[in-house]
Amino acid sequence: MLKHFIYAKFFLTPLIARANKTKENMEGFRIGEKIKALRQKKGLTLQAVARETGFSSGLISQIENNNVSPPIATLSRIARCLDVRMAYFFDDEGTTERYEVVRNNERRRVERVIGRKGTKHGYSYEALAFRLKTKKMEPFLLTVSAEKLDEESLYSHDGEEFWMVIEGETELVYDTRRIELKEGDCVYFDSSVKHRLLRKGNKEAKVLVVICR
Repeated sequence: MLKHFIYAKFFLTPLIARANKTKENMEGFRIGEKIKALRQKKGLTLQAVARETGFSSGLISQIENNNVSPPIATLSRIARCLDVRMAYFFDDEGTTERYEVVRNNERRRVERVIGRKGTKHGYSYEALAFRLKTKKMEPFLLTVSAEKLDEESLYSHDGEEFWMVIEGETELVYDTRRIELKEGDCVYFDSSVKHRLLRKGNKEAKVLVVICR
């Protein structure tokens, strides 16, 4: 009985709390609900969106139900498929102002990110600007988990990207190349080439990512 109590308190309870927080975060700005509404409005099937993103229709359904979150590259492909800005999923009203200030506590945080195989993708991300309707760049702050994860498929999408490592050590897998990036290092690349961000070392890393489509 004591073993069951300890297991529930120190293992299950934190997992359930994180899952509930993720769903609350996603439901707060309704990413999944917006994807589903746009998909249905355009008369697209789950299979059609799945083909565009490389995800299974089952995983797209989970995303639409706010059970899991898509990686940034996949969200970019979904946005292109549905003909909207990525920022639409974080704030659909937007503003016609020519500038935007996002306070620290206003960032849109996305957790529980999964890959094509339905496994953990290894990072969470925060949208840093999402109200301007006419902007050309999409900035994010990525937090790469210290947890050891198996490498998955590489991802690609239209546009270009800029990364700057704010904290920790990372690695850019860019097609067949592996580029080590340490704190303060930057990289700019064509994101139509398959790529993926990985952590190096045993510590969490933070990376500023700017996507231009």
